[in-house]
Amino acid sequence: MEEFKQLNGLVAPVDRVNVDTDAIIPKQFLKRIERTGFGQFLFFEWRFAESGEVNTEFEMNKPRYTGAEVLISRANFGCGSSREHAPWAILDYGFRVVIAPSFADIFYNNCFKNGILPIQLSEEQVQDLFARTAEHEGYRLNVNLEEKTLTDAYGLRIDFDLDEHRRQFLLQGLDDIGLTLQHESSISEYEAKRAERTYV
Repeated sequence: MEEFKQLNGLVAPVDRVNVDTDAIIPKQFLKRIERTGFGQFLFFEWRFAESGEVNTEFEMNKPRYTGAEVLISRANFGCGSSREHAPWAILDYGFRVVIAPSFADIFYNNCFKNGILPIQLSEEQVQDLFARTAEHEGYRLNVNLEEKTLTDAYGLRIDFDLDEHRRQFLLQGLDDIGLTLQHESSISEYEAKRAERTYV
């Protein structure tokens, strides 16, 4: 997993509450066995009309948000079923940071396992970010995980909280397997000693 320390990223809004995992990645696209390739289906039923044409009314489809790496949304982001495909789709599309007032627990945990930084802010702080994104075309946020700060070119500074264990996961680019492999020498030593034992 790629390390995450700092990011200066373009911000894109999805101004909706209770964005569930079926909206993030609809169930008909869950047939792939790889973790990649899901980005093209992110928010599929919002990004595209039934005819297959791009829905120009959906915020993320506006050209000003092309290449965004920071997603802002409203409360209870990632609710619904526990599919890990949701963070896979978000990451594959290009987002490394998701900011919202609250997250569904399973989605929140899955973000850290897949290299995405979910940041929980107050409703007022998120509303301010929506206003700044609308006011300034090409609005970018500096996300500093080492200092746990958000800043912009217009004087904003927000300190955010994050569990230290999860912060270290992202800073070091570790998932559960990577964390286990940090103890590979001890595991190998244990297995070697176990192999030497004889049992009656």
